[in-house]
Amino acid sequence: MWGSSFLLIEVALVDLPPAVIAWLRIVLGAVTLGCVPAARRSLLRRRDWPLVALLGLVWMDLPFLLFAVAQQSVASSLAGMINGAAPLFTAAIAAAWTRSLPTGLQLAGLMLGFGGVLAINWPAAQGATATALGAALIVAATFLYGVAFNLAEPLQRRSGALPVIWRAQLVASVVLAPLGLVGLGSSSASWPSVFAVAGLGALSTGLAFAAFTTLVGRVGASRASVTVYFIPVVAIVLGVVLRSETVAAAAVAGTALVLAGAFLTSRR
Repeated sequence: MWGSSFLLIEVALVDLPPAVIAWLRIVLGAVTLGCVPAARRSLLRRRDWPLVALLGLVWMDLPFLLFAVAQQSVASSLAGMINGAAPLFTAAIAAAWTRSLPTGLQLAGLMLGFGGVLAINWPAAQGATATALGAALIVAATFLYGVAFNLAEPLQRRSGALPVIWRAQLVASVVLAPLGLVGLGSSSASWPSVFAVAGLGALSTGLAFAAFTTLVGRVGASRASVTVYFIPVVAIVLGVVLRSETVAAAAVAGTALVLAGAFLTSRR
């Protein structure tokens, strides 16, 4: 679900402005999770509400908006390459908060996995266009993901994934509503963009976020963030199956590095 997100954003940008894409995917994600009774359970502690609201801002509002704006001037392959740094940001922030560095094997795994992400995206990135501002926006969004992963861990352990993510999405949808409604009023949509936003909302923002938050609570933010390394691997498979794309040798080697890095990093 996350491996298709950059492709879906590109499709949606043909007809919809960035603010509309960001807002609609959050709204649709919240609607999807709201259909599950477990998501409507109360938070264990009321004083967690400010942290849940902050989670909605740093994991959804700001990153979704930054990615959609950046992909107007940055190719999806480059966006995916930069996004591969999320586990590195996550580990660095976790080390700063807990004052404990990752083990040698885990640190090696993080670097190995990031090298695999670079190798996978490198063939597609050749000749791709990008602006310095667009790349900076993606770096900022990726850093915010690192903050969000660490923030989600204690919240999930106390109240569960679904109640936390659903409430974070409700807050995020309200905050972004003014920009989304203004952009929606001047937008024209086609069926490809409608289906792209629906996929981004129900799957990438609804089900995938709930599954990832569950994982964060079980194994910790740093180990869970390694799943980001698999995003370009899934993107390759989708490209071969749906668009008959060829796979470069560097991408195959990068996939092997990703698997090795994920194995080392996810060890206890």
